[in-house]
Amino acid sequence: MFKRIKEDIAAVMERDPAATSALQVFFLYPGVKAIRMHRRAHFFYNHKMFFIARWISQNAVRKTGIEIHPGATIGRRLVIDHGNGVVIGETAEIGDDVLIYQGVTLGGTGKDIGKRHPTIGNNVMISSGAKVLGPFKVGDNSRIAAGAVVLEEVPPDCTVVGVPARVVKRDGVKVKPLDQIHIPDPVAQEICKLEVKIAAMQREIDKLREENK
Repeated sequence: MFKRIKEDIAAVMERDPAATSALQVFFLYPGVKAIRMHRRAHFFYNHKMFFIARWISQNAVRKTGIEIHPGATIGRRLVIDHGNGVVIGETAEIGDDVLIYQGVTLGGTGKDIGKRHPTIGNNVMISSGAKVLGPFKVGDNSRIAAGAVVLEEVPPDCTVVGVPARVVKRDGVKVKPLDQIHIPDPVAQEICKLEVKIAAMQREIDKLREENK
């Protein structure tokens, strides 16, 4: 427990330039407090003491503005920066070294049963206001832009933006955007192929006529 707390504080100190001391982080940072309380709630949840688990998590909401369901699985060195309005669902899974900003939701769509919430890989950054909804995976080292709404799997090492979110970078290289105006017309392409075939057949017919003469 103490080792995890030290890791959490060190992770915040590394990522947040406004953090001036470990004591400040431990006592005053809502993200650290929410994670600390979640670990206790998760312990009771795993031992099927659901009322106590939920009581701890709801107490954490009142104190921090961050709601983490006791059933959520959280890895090491998670940093929730600012944190107000963060919601993490029951079946969400979060890897190691993840950074989450305020207003983020790791939720469901209401269409799934069982595993309803996303799985977040290692070293992922989820910017403020982003919504990740559904039982899919966000790959390691990916970045989700502020306000993005992610509804499908994100490959590793990608940056996604928009509503719905789309990949704009992969392995640090910009992805060429789809040209919505100059898309090749598949019907015109097929007609062109037929015209070429008809012209070839006409030449064969003309050749046979010449030979018959």
